[in-house]
Amino acid sequence: MSLSQDLLNEFSAHSPSHVTDTNIASVWRVKLADGNSAAVKLYKDDNFQDEAPGFDLLVAQDGLGAARVYARTNSAVLMEWLDGSSPGDLTRGGDDRAATEALIETANQLHQMPSREIPSLDPLENRFRALLEARFTADCPQKTEATVRAAAVLAKKLLATQTNIRPLHGDFHHDNIKGSERGYLAFDAKGVLGEHTFELANAFRNPVGAEEFYRRPETILKRAAVWSAGLQVTQNHLLSWAAAYSALSLSWTHSSSFGPDSSKDVELIETFLYLL
Repeated sequence: MSLSQDLLNEFSAHSPSHVTDTNIASVWRVKLADGNSAAVKLYKDDNFQDEAPGFDLLVAQDGLGAARVYARTNSAVLMEWLDGSSPGDLTRGGDDRAATEALIETANQLHQMPSREIPSLDPLENRFRALLEARFTADCPQKTEATVRAAAVLAKKLLATQTNIRPLHGDFHHDNIKGSERGYLAFDAKGVLGEHTFELANAFRNPVGAEEFYRRPETILKRAAVWSAGLQVTQNHLLSWAAAYSALSLSWTHSSSFGPDSSKDVELIETFLYLL
């Protein structure tokens, strides 16, 4: 994919430099008229897919704990350029404590946004449908089925008893945050509506490249202590959301159908459930 001159003109941008590609978009660094850098995310097939609500959220955040959105079309977004390192870099470099603190500080910044209605946000009840509708093949190992069913029961309870419901980033983790002149800022939001505790659930399963480290019970407990205190919830409550989200993620991966090939994937869910 390439940036057309028409799009650059619409964004009053120039000097595009390709940064990376994702499954659904291409990311470019551009220069603005004032000389500052900005990011352009150009979507394939003019389709934001499930990221459209996330940009509605980022617009509402208006820079509070998040990258600013400057402009958007039906196929692209112009937003604040973040040139700092990520908490993921800290963890991969051996300083998970600093990364852990950076995540809770950024989450709390995000959650300072005044309460407002954003109609496009995806309610957690809908988001968890893939887990709640999980199916099991005839040859699915008994332990795998029992673990996923236990996580589904836990998810139902959490969804039915949500408190402090608010707009959420929805894909909050170490590498969806970067440093800037304004401190750490989040980007690549999904845009979700639900209990604030959910925001840190995915972070337990990150960052990429530190899988062996973040799966250790001692790592999970150290993170849970910091994040639960910052969110003002119990460690068990936060770990319950982490277990439920981990099972939800696997449900997406396996299209809600669990069999022998998913057995190894449930180990992290088992760890969360054990630590409750």
